[in-house]
Amino acid sequence: MQSSNRILTSSRRALSSCPPAVRSSLVNNNNNNNIHSKHSLGLVFQSAGHKLSGPTRFDYRQQCRSFSSSFQEPNPSLFNFAQNGDSIENTTSTSGDSSNSDHPLLRNDVRVMGNLLGQVVRDHEGKEIFDKVEDLRAMAKEWRKAGAGRDGDKKTDAEAAFAELASTVASLSDKELFTISRAFTHFLAMANAAEAHHRIRRIRQQQREALEAGTSSGALYPKSDSIGGVLPALLEQGHSAEEIWQALSTQTVDYVLTAHPTEVNRRTIINKNKRVQEILTMADNYRTTFATPYEQESLNRAMYAEMASIWLSDELNRAKPTPEVEAEKGTLVVETVLWDSVPQFLRKLDATAQEFLGKGLPAESAPVRFASWMGGDRDGNPNVKPHTTRIVCLKNRAKAASLFKRDLMRLESELSLTTCSEEMRSLVGDDAREPYRVYLRAMIEKMNLTQQWAEQELAKIYDKQNGTSNKPLEKAISTNDIYLSRQELMDQFQTIKRSLNETGNSFVADGILTDLMRNLSAFGLTLIPLDVRQESGKHEEAIDSITRYLGLGSYSQWDEQTKVNWLAQQISSRRPLIRPGAWRDHEEYFSPTAIDTLEIFQMIAEQHQDSLGAYVISQCTSASDVLAVLLLQLDAGVKKPLRIAPLFETLSDLEGATDSMRTLFSLPAYMGIIGGKQEVMIGYSDSAKDAGRLAASWAQYETQEKLAALAKEFSVDLSFFHGKGGTVGRGGNPQTFLAIMSHAPGTIKGKFRITEQGEMINQNFGFSDRAERTMDIYTAAVLAEKLTERPAPLDDYREMMKTLSDVSCAKYRQVVREDERFVPYFRSATPEWELGSLNIGSRPAKRKATGGVESLRAIPWNFAWTQTRLNLPSWLGVGTAIRKILDSDKASVLREMYQNWGSFRTMIDMVEMVLVKSEPGIAKHYDDVLVKDEKAKELGSEVRQAHLETEQAVLDLTNHSELAENNKILLRKLTVRNPYVDCLNVLQAETLRRLRERGTEDKILKDALLISITGVANGMGNTG
Repeated sequence: MQSSNRILTSSRRALSSCPPAVRSSLVNNNNNNNIHSKHSLGLVFQSAGHKLSGPTRFDYRQQCRSFSSSFQEPNPSLFNFAQNGDSIENTTSTSGDSSNSDHPLLRNDVRVMGNLLGQVVRDHEGKEIFDKVEDLRAMAKEWRKAGAGRDGDKKTDAEAAFAELASTVASLSDKELFTISRAFTHFLAMANAAEAHHRIRRIRQQQREALEAGTSSGALYPKSDSIGGVLPALLEQGHSAEEIWQALSTQTVDYVLTAHPTEVNRRTIINKNKRVQEILTMADNYRTTFATPYEQESLNRAMYAEMASIWLSDELNRAKPTPEVEAEKGTLVVETVLWDSVPQFLRKLDATAQEFLGKGLPAESAPVRFASWMGGDRDGNPNVKPHTTRIVCLKNRAKAASLFKRDLMRLESELSLTTCSEEMRSLVGDDAREPYRVYLRAMIEKMNLTQQWAEQELAKIYDKQNGTSNKPLEKAISTNDIYLSRQELMDQFQTIKRSLNETGNSFVADGILTDLMRNLSAFGLTLIPLDVRQESGKHEEAIDSITRYLGLGSYSQWDEQTKVNWLAQQISSRRPLIRPGAWRDHEEYFSPTAIDTLEIFQMIAEQHQDSLGAYVISQCTSASDVLAVLLLQLDAGVKKPLRIAPLFETLSDLEGATDSMRTLFSLPAYMGIIGGKQEVMIGYSDSAKDAGRLAASWAQYETQEKLAALAKEFSVDLSFFHGKGGTVGRGGNPQTFLAIMSHAPGTIKGKFRITEQGEMINQNFGFSDRAERTMDIYTAAVLAEKLTERPAPLDDYREMMKTLSDVSCAKYRQVVREDERFVPYFRSATPEWELGSLNIGSRPAKRKATGGVESLRAIPWNFAWTQTRLNLPSWLGVGTAIRKILDSDKASVLREMYQNWGSFRTMIDMVEMVLVKSEPGIAKHYDDVLVKDEKAKELGSEVRQAHLETEQAVLDLTNHSELAENNKILLRKLTVRNPYVDCLNVLQAETLRRLRERGTEDKILKDALLISITGVANGMGNTG
């Protein structure tokens, strides 16, 4: 309600700022669109076979049809369907499938926002710029209409249309490149907002239909990838309610928010786009309730005001964030969205469990948890120092204390009851008239001290940095007076809950108190615990410094067995290797890197309970890499060592992972410390960059199978940590439910830990309804995966995957590693060099300052290819492997695999999705404009031919007549977006040409490039 009032108030203020033409259009349009017209929206309630009269609600189902948008539709209104060619009578679906319908409300939303953005462009930049935007869009549509070079019969028309588009862009001034790129970029951001909103709108419609049909209580959606659909499906499969409840109440999905630099949109713009979605939500509410023409008009004005505000804002990050700022902004989603969304989702999960299983979840269960790498991930980022992690941990504790204090005060206000249990009475005394308030006031005071303590500790760090460390504190707070233990606070919550239940007030206990308990389980007292991550080479350098300092020789020169034996011996002896701080006095032995690494472990030893989570070792290749981290923790005095998660990334690392872990599990010194539990992280990004998507996928699958069998052999409770990104090339899959169900059987077992990176944090958790949907899908998938019988792949399938993997990997590496033309081609045909100017992360694009593609991180590697629409890392080698098998006597086995093996089918479908989103014609334009070396141009032509052959191979295997023919929603999205993204690509190529030819720093051109990069990322739906 506050959000609605805020938006309406701002819209009324904005009325005077609307240009007269817009103001007149909005007023006249809404006067002609009264909610009581014959097209009014309404609701027909059905009860016991009776139809009860009442306002009728719009039926969201309608025929599937494509749509387009421009910047010059007449009479923009969120409530005007008829003038946009859609009437209420025309919206009934012949198929009855609302999930696949192309909704008139979505078409209307996109049209209205495009029109209002056009008005803003016209008002602030002039009609000439507006006309050029429209002309370019029309040219791109003509190119698409002529088949975009893919239709042989229309090839001449397509070439002419594209040539006109390219020549027109080449004639633009630098300023025009910048301004027009902004127009297309902002339209695509608006389309994203509308589509994201519509996905939730469509789900809610399905929920209403299920309510009317009596098949759901409405808590969670009755979809196959929702708990509301999975629970009844599992019961139908023959699982007992108790079996399902046990699995659900003990499973955990752990989301790890990372600082991977893939969110290209500035937070200011993200927040404005959130307000756009709030306006769309209000418009939906107005359509289903009584709303006056004035209220509708005010909402339209609010949308215009938001469009104008976005246009008049600077959308670029002007400086790289510090790791501290990066962490603060990155975890803002916890405070602003997840703190309320998590208990809200768990209430719905509890209600759905009650509906289908007969009982809800324990309040202290943790189906969802959150962690972070922001402030703890120092892999290749020299900016993350020990004090960085200290600061972030303290800031997180202070914020968590602030949030808990706020909610405890709400609970104290609510619990004015005078009766309580004997246990509670013994704690507060006989004179306490309102016992719960007395009990809670002490908790509130302690939480307040907790916040003050964290802020004092932060002040000490800042004072030390500023050279004012002798500044006296007003009043030192002892750690004995604050909350440091999650269990202490949970025990107090349980005391309150028992008292309420014993006195017949369980309904009160199920309110704010239960929400507090669930947030404590999900976030703890640290808001979001940090993982620490560092590459294995840094640890080796630190140990090497120690052994040389001790006169034992160079650790780095020892063989693996010698390293393992020595490390295990030191772990067992528990003798200190080196005096704390001694490294600072002996620089002849300890390099700056070694000193920094050793002080990281000193920092870990200082941290309080639950501040830190796992220690992730990137580029882990051997058992000694893991033992080194364990020894360094013990030697630093870490009382309870962080669990160590080796990250196996490259193809060879994955293939050697089982041997490395067998060595560890065979060591009594190691097994005695891990307590029978082990976490292993699987790297999806770097393995795909190393070997190609298909080979990496199979290696990841087999590695998890082998490690699960090994853990069972040694009675170790093994859990996997999945390091995936947003793109297919980095292990991402928009079909989350299917992706989880495609994992090797017996490897998840109710525990799923996954990274949420960059733009995916906002996409999945930036809005309350979206966050709930994300948690619902993951929860449903992990439960279904555990209880669904899925046989292991047949031996024939394994043999086939080995062949496919070998062939695809050989082809991929032949191009990427062995062809001398590749690096010059990659560097000239993509904006790889320029991506560092985006200022979207605190870490460098490379792990090492020198080196070629092999040292480039997986994110800019994928990011660069996404920008040119070639998406090479996601498909290169796949077509070659498929075609080789289809042309052999094994073709029938491959076709059978696609039909019968879900994991393989999911992988191929993802490749198909990437292919349909790619556009070789656009990639060719980059080559024509930017690639000067003729040999590199030849490689570009060969790569595009490989793309075409991959398309043909995938179509042959899937028996599809066109790519992604079963994904109508994706095809519709591409139909809308492609002309806008096409324009941005041509604008970007021209901007890159001018920047490179001039060889000087040009602010307008640089800004134009960065804007176009953001726009293409918005249009493609992801970055790296």
